Formats: sequence, structure tokens, C-alpha cells
Amino acid sequence: MYDYTDFDERFVRERVAQFSQQVERRLDGSLTEEEFRPLRLMNGLYLQLHAYMLRVAIPYGTLNAAKMRQLAMIGARWDKGYGHWTTRQNIQFNWPKLPDVPAILTALADVGMHAIQTSGNTVRNVTADHFAGAAADEIADPRAYAELLRQWSTDHPEFQFLPRKFKIAITGAVHDRAVIRAHDIGLQVVKNERGETGFRVLVGGGLGRTPLIGMVVRDFLPEADLLPYVEAVLSVYNVLGRRDNKYKARIKITLHETGKEEITRLIEERFEELRPLFGGADQALLEDIRDAFAPPAFRNAPVTAFDDFYKSDPVFRAWADTNLAAHKNDQYAIVTISVKEQGKTPGDMTSAQMELVADLAEKFGHDDIRISHEQNVILPHIHKGDLPALHAALVQGGIATANVGLISDIIACPGMDYCALATARSIPVAQEIAVRFKELDLEHEIGPLKIKISGCINACGHHHVGHIGILGLDRAGVENYQITLGGSGAEDAHIGDKTGPGFAYDQVVPAVERIVRAYLAERDGPGESFLDAFRRLGMEPFKAALYETGDAKDAA
Repeated sequence: MYDYTDFDERFVRERVAQFSQQVERRLDGSLTEEEFRPLRLMNGLYLQLHAYMLRVAIPYGTLNAAKMRQLAMIGARWDKGYGHWTTRQNIQFNWPKLPDVPAILTALADVGMHAIQTSGNTVRNVTADHFAGAAADEIADPRAYAELLRQWSTDHPEFQFLPRKFKIAITGAVHDRAVIRAHDIGLQVVKNERGETGFRVLVGGGLGRTPLIGMVVRDFLPEADLLPYVEAVLSVYNVLGRRDNKYKARIKITLHETGKEEITRLIEERFEELRPLFGGADQALLEDIRDAFAPPAFRNAPVTAFDDFYKSDPVFRAWADTNLAAHKNDQYAIVTISVKEQGKTPGDMTSAQMELVADLAEKFGHDDIRISHEQNVILPHIHKGDLPALHAALVQGGIATANVGLISDIIACPGMDYCALATARSIPVAQEIAVRFKELDLEHEIGPLKIKISGCINACGHHHVGHIGILGLDRAGVENYQITLGGSGAEDAHIGDKTGPGFAYDQVVPAVERIVRAYLAERDGPGESFLDAFRRLGMEPFKAALYETGDAKDAA
């Protein structure tokens, strides 16, 4: 993985020193909270419902054991013994005390980490496929490009005060595991007819108040043109983007108000101006960066231990069936560690569990760890012969839940348990759904089904692209939950369709159960997934089942 240079080190240390002085001034009263707010947000520090929250950047979701151990230490020493993985592949600490924040940032800097640009109207953490460099369907490892974008965007003087926050995602695989079509800029590595590497560029995706799927503005962008083209997109947005209404400030609104044809023309025009200014320095930097993402030294060894355990141990077999993915090396597997044990808070991992993951990454996984936007942890390079021992260690550590991609593998935002913006609870809804379907023993019978829950219209839980999406709203002081069906964040991206009136808090779990039972009754055999069945059948059979008891409350 990429290691910070001396320049990176100096830059981060200077920011820590600067912010430490600002914290001191806030503590002694020299700065009011209003004056302090833009300063703390530039350094990833939020004021949530009950306490400050520090959001730490994990660029393109990549960690090693040393970084993971430091996060574990921070959680144990300055928080409540855990951290929360986010849908931006970051980690949040929900309970730091303001006087401790400078020490936390110093500890992060000690291992080449920081919290810069995890907030504010700037380019946020660049995310990538969490299977990057390992996936069997990968065209090219996207992480070198993501690192190039990170270096270019960090503290970029032109883009520190954009009309609104800006999110970039990149994938190098056929299957989209990075939700690129729901980002301000989505990049997909592709090959042209001559076999040259480049990018399909999408602009204007996003969720929240106005959910939209991104539009393709370039079918093929040569690799060498990545930075000038992305800078052109941001330059055009920075000029055209609205600053009079934050709800209409994202580039998706700019694109639709300006028109795809016109905004594409403006981007291309600006690109032609910028392209000569780069002069190849970015490509030289990319080559240096690429060296940091060379494949590990895969070992050649028998996989008989895996085969034997798979045949003889039903617990191991259930875990392998859900939590393993195909690796480009047939002797290896990609392991997803579920952070979604039924009844627990989705995305929360204790410091002890982080320590265990760090140990396992060093012992079995070539010191490589990933965080997914689905709030799980990945060990991307595990030899199949080591999987039984790895699984045994995960069982001992309480993180061997065999549910990746199933109904209890729920994305949920913090909701009203933590977030000052939330209008409803998310975490308890996710917990109750997961527990209910565990009690029914239906998870594996149901098969792949993605539930995503947001506690407000900002859609941090990605509910719009859930197979079943749940949005919690405040209706005259009462929590009301809207349900959408048929969403997808993959290469077949689609915004889910609203079923109808919303449901009271205590009716959400029964409503989801009715939807699922309708699917089980109507599907064309066990091989037809929920999403496929919905697309074949349409809304009506699900809507009929959903509203049969009259539990819905008018959400209008």
C-alpha cells in the first residue's frame, strides 16, 4: 500500500499543530462555537447529538495492521472501546472529548492517517472497490488512480469551498462494488478496442433529497487524461453550482439545470484548456504510486485443508458460502468479515476485534485490510489453506457471522441515536429486522437481499439503492418510515420505487416480513433473487402484501 512521503508527513503534522492551537482557543473561550465550527469541520470533527464525533479518512478503504491497531488504540483510549465503519469507507469515533482531539490526530499522524477533508464543501474521501487488486473480475487495480486523485484533491486551493461536498468513486472491475453511479463523479476502468486502459466517466449521481443516477459524459477517457478531466468537471461545477440553496447545490442539480449536452460541452472546453498545463508530471507520479500497489507474493501451496473442512464442517461451510468471494488467484479467496452480527449495531467494531483483524492480516493476509462501503471489513488475500484457521480465530473473536449479502447484512446510518440531523432511528430498526429473520431461520432461504436504512432525507444509509430501502422521517413529531423496493447500487443501478404510505416504528419489521414472504411465495424457484423477482413481477404483488393489514400511516 502507499506510504506517506516526507512531504505528506510534514503537511499532516502542520495541520495537526494548527488545529491543536485552534482547539486550545476554543477551550479558553477565545473562539466561540460558531467561529470554531468551520475550523473543526476542516479537520473532520463534528458536533453530534450528544458529543463530538471525529471522522477519520481511510483512503479508498485500504489499511494495514499498523493502522488498524492504532485505530483500535484510539477507540480504547479516547472513545468507548469501539469505532464505526461508514459508507464512505471511513471510521467514526462517536465519543471523543474535545481536549483529547489533538492527541488523537497526533496518534493518527504517527501511522500516516488523518481526518482532513472528511467534512466540508470539498472533495471527500475517494472511495474504491473494496476487492481492488484481488477480484477475479477486475480489469485493473483502481487504487493507484484513487491515490493520485487523493493527492491532487487534498487541500487543492481551488476546491476547498465548493458549492457543496463532492464525492468520487472508482472501480476497476466489471461488477460495480463501489456504487459509482450514485456519485458526483463515477469512474470505471475500461479497455478500448485497441486494448488501451482508460475510464468511463459518469457525472451527476447522488442520493439524498434528490436521488439521481449519474450520466455518462465520456465513454472512454485515456488514462493520461484523468486528472485534467476531473479538474475540468470540478472547475465547471465550481462556477455553475448554486450557492443560494444548499438543497440544490450538488452537481447533479447543476447538470439537470444546465443540461447534459451543455455541461459536457463546458467540461470538454475546460479540459482542453487544462490538459496542456499538466505536462506529464501527473503520469510520472502515477507510475511511482503504482509501484506501491504491486500484488503481494502469493504462495503456492495445497488447498486440501479448505476442501476437507468445507465438506465436513457445516458451520465453516455456511460461512464460506456467504463470506468468501472469488480471487484472481485460484488458490486464494477474498474474505469479508461481517460487522453485522444480528442484534448488534451495524458497522460497529470493538477495539479488541480490530486488534484481532490486525493480527490475522499479518499472519494470513499479506498485511492488507479493506473497509467496504457496506460497513464490513475485508481481508482480500487469504490462501484457501489458511481459511479454517482464520475462521476459527474469527469465531473466537465473535466476528464470524455468516451473513454477507443476506437480509441481516444491513447498511444503517447512525440515525437519532447519534446524529443531530436525523429525524428517526435507524440502528434499532436494523437490529430488530436482523434478529427477527434470525429467529425465523430464513436468511439463507431468502438468499441475496440488500436492506439499507437512513434516518433522514440525507440518505447516509443509501436507502435509495437498497433492494429494500427504508427512510425514517418525522411526521408531526412521530417517526414514520417510507419503504422503497427494487433499488440497486451495482452496475444495474436504479433508484428504488416508493411502495406507498409510510409505517410507524413498531410496524416496520412486520412490513418487511410481509414483503419477504410475498417474495418467497412468488419467486420462480430458489435461484431467483429478490431483486430479479421484483423486476419480473413489478410492484403490485409486494404492495398488496405490504398493505394487507392497514398498518401504514399516511406519509403524505
